[in-house]
Amino acid sequence: MDSGGFFKSNVMNVAKSIKKTGKDDPRRVIHSLKVGLALTLVSLFYYSRPLYDGFGVAGMWAVLTVVVVFEFTVGGTLSKGLNRGCATLLAGALGVGAQHLAIAFGKKGEPIVLGALLFILAAGATFLRFFPRIKARYDYGVVIFILTFSLVTVSGFRVNEILELAEQRLLTILIGGATCMVVSILVCPVWAGQELHNLVASNIQKLANYLEGFQAEYFQDKQKSKSSLQGYKSVLGSKASEESLGNLARWEPGHGAFRLRHPWKQYLKLGALARECAYKIETLNTYLNPEIQECMELRCKFEEPCKIMSSESSKALKAISSSMKTMTAPSAAKCHIENSKTATKLLKVALETISLEDAQLIAIIPVVTIASILEEITKTVEKVYDSASELSNLAHFKNVESNVSPEKQPPPHLLHRGTINPLVVDIANNNNNNNNNNNNNNNDQIEITIHDIISSESPEKVENAPPKSCAENAQSNSCAVVNIIVCH
Repeated sequence: MDSGGFFKSNVMNVAKSIKKTGKDDPRRVIHSLKVGLALTLVSLFYYSRPLYDGFGVAGMWAVLTVVVVFEFTVGGTLSKGLNRGCATLLAGALGVGAQHLAIAFGKKGEPIVLGALLFILAAGATFLRFFPRIKARYDYGVVIFILTFSLVTVSGFRVNEILELAEQRLLTILIGGATCMVVSILVCPVWAGQELHNLVASNIQKLANYLEGFQAEYFQDKQKSKSSLQGYKSVLGSKASEESLGNLARWEPGHGAFRLRHPWKQYLKLGALARECAYKIETLNTYLNPEIQECMELRCKFEEPCKIMSSESSKALKAISSSMKTMTAPSAAKCHIENSKTATKLLKVALETISLEDAQLIAIIPVVTIASILEEITKTVEKVYDSASELSNLAHFKNVESNVSPEKQPPPHLLHRGTINPLVVDIANNNNNNNNNNNNNNNDQIEITIHDIISSESPEKVENAPPKSCAENAQSNSCAVVNIIVCH
């Protein structure tokens, strides 16, 4: 390829890259225009003669401030602007004070005092940067403090009008910072709080998509479309982004549905729980390997409760994500949480009936492991729901009540036909209860004994068959007695 063709190819690749970057997020183009606008405004210090006569070369600090302060989000701009302004003010005041203190020691003692003060303050400020909280929120301000104090003290040793120099530098920095803040807030603002809110909701949605896709992939459910099984990986590495956005969101004023003291810390807790769920999903994903030998009989036995746990957990996460996007209480996820917990109990019953006689241990382990991981994921999803509910209370999200009354809601379909065990309910110790009621009229509880009888008959025969007692089923050990206290 000749040089002309090579140059043309590179130009086309650059053009395509620019177009793709702009289409991926059009706000990047707007941000670039905002930076250009802010720089044009502060450049008037040089373009306008009266302003240049007032500030002189110190006007260059306004231009430098715009370049280093203007960030993509409003919170980032406010954070850097306020850090730079406060640090400049404090360092300038200390620099002027240090200069006056050094003068009192005479010509020979002045450089020694200035050097000692510079060493102490620079070393102390640098050490403060190692504190996690200072590092997260005020690191830029500490750096500017060291820089400004050093410039003021060193310049003051050679410049007589040190107070005028500090005043000009402070004013130009404040003007540059104020210009950045005004442009960032008024012209197509990008709020860090909104970005954090959307990021956490999106991460929860990705977890829901995986669980839905896992059900279709592992159980070969052809009726359901396979969702992306790779989206959860981005959740694993979202900690840095969430913490950065959380720190920046605290600097922002109230905007839209986000109040001034919005509970941003709760978003970080919710994000941490989402990552905990993602790590368990990563472990679960390793078992989507067709080469792993499994006991198909045991897999079929666990299929129904595992499907329910996966499906209901996915629906719960989707409901939580949807409620966050609409800023409403996640009450719709409660029923899915309860259904998954019920399936967990059924899974435990199935685990207790495992027999190692007809299957090899190496073939049983993968099935049992998947069931156990799904159980842990179900518990984590419940934690996510609790955290989302706490967030909705702290942030005063709207409460949306269901349009369907509880009486009209259909019962959840937990097991396929033929696998539901018939139940016989008896009132235990009626005579004793009657005697107790005669002795204590204030008793508001009754005790019910439930006999869970596992039958191998078909559902039609079971429905027409007379109920059996626990004594009739004692030999088969299929009777589970549960004492339930029912409050009136």
